[in-house]
Amino acid sequence: MEWAEVPVPEPGPGQVRIRNRAAALNFFDILQIQGKYQVKPPFPFTPGAEISGAVDAVGEGVEGWAVGDAVLAIADGGGFAEYTVVSAAKVFALPTGMDWAVAAAFPIVYHTSLFALRDRAALQAGEWVLVHAGASGVGMSAIQLGRAMGARVIATAGSAEKLEFARTQGAEFLLDYSTDAWVEDVKRLTGGAGADVIYDPVGGDVFDLSTKCIAPGGRLLVIGFASGRIPSVAVNRVLLKNISVVGAFWGGHVKLHPEYPAETQRALAELWESGKIRAEVSNTWPMEALPEAMGALSGRQVLGKAVLLLDRY
Repeated sequence: MEWAEVPVPEPGPGQVRIRNRAAALNFFDILQIQGKYQVKPPFPFTPGAEISGAVDAVGEGVEGWAVGDAVLAIADGGGFAEYTVVSAAKVFALPTGMDWAVAAAFPIVYHTSLFALRDRAALQAGEWVLVHAGASGVGMSAIQLGRAMGARVIATAGSAEKLEFARTQGAEFLLDYSTDAWVEDVKRLTGGAGADVIYDPVGGDVFDLSTKCIAPGGRLLVIGFASGRIPSVAVNRVLLKNISVVGAFWGGHVKLHPEYPAETQRALAELWESGKIRAEVSNTWPMEALPEAMGALSGRQVLGKAVLLLDRY
């Protein structure tokens, strides 16, 4: 990866160009660079999907946006740059009181978690939700949204520091998943029933073990595979416990339903403005230090979200 000069992109019909102030990192950025993600753009390409900044130009047919508007946006790549062109359907007004770094850290993780918990798992108030990787960006957002939806939240993480971070995000119970003991702990905390909803961005062994502590009729959400291993489903457990293994690929859903992000953002903005959710930015770097930031993220050194900042406009 290198920080280089390229032509400023021009917005096409239905698109908006944003002069970026901040851009947030996601684990899938690493997978995409490695060629291991579902979306494989041809090389060379600029990664990055979460940005905030000011509208710089609008394409043909775009209504509701003017140059200078403060926005956050979901980009189909190209976010780690001074300028990014995005679909106008994925551009949203900056919520009240939100700064640039938090705005960049907000859209994808919260959109993903609301899609997963509300629309895919139909999480209900009073249910138990187990959130794996509770100190990650998606884990953070799932903990906060689970609490906002009235659920009881158990979070897992791999160190005392990360567990403490998950506690500050609203997790009621904390479990270290560096050993297998968490499986029995989940059963104990839930009175032997197991978790009603399990939010799993890890995959691998964590997914396999989750099938052992899910409640009858529970929903096991497949968010991603940060462990590097895509697990197989033991379908005998699916049958015997009447559980559902539920995919939560937000990006695929949005492609089929382009109007969906706007509705989701309205709901999230209300939660933000009522103080029920907040994006925690623990690490920032200048935009040109992206390789260093990627190293920190891949090395599991980031709590919550990592953000790149542009100091020249």
